[in-house]
Amino acid sequence: MACAFLFFSLAIGMLGYHGLSGLPWLDAFLNASMILTGMGPINAMATPGAKLFAGCYALYSGIAFLTAVGIFFAPILHRAAHKFHLNN
Repeated sequence: MACAFLFFSLAIGMLGYHGLSGLPWLDAFLNASMILTGMGPINAMATPGAKLFAGCYALYSGIAFLTAVGIFFAPILHRAAHKFHLNN
């Protein structure tokens, strides 16, 4: 479920970078994945629409990545809590 959420978020970024700033698909993938993981942008955005998208995608990505990490680790932490009898 976490991987599907990350792939969906990556697809949104790739479509936005490709459509609004005219980046080739590989560069759009690179920019979207770097923003999604919190590393930062690679290419500068030239148009106002592309800059607006990049800003909104960066805000979304910060929360999306943390959500995916939470979805991934929740079952593991839940199991650990039961193993050590930490439920209430």
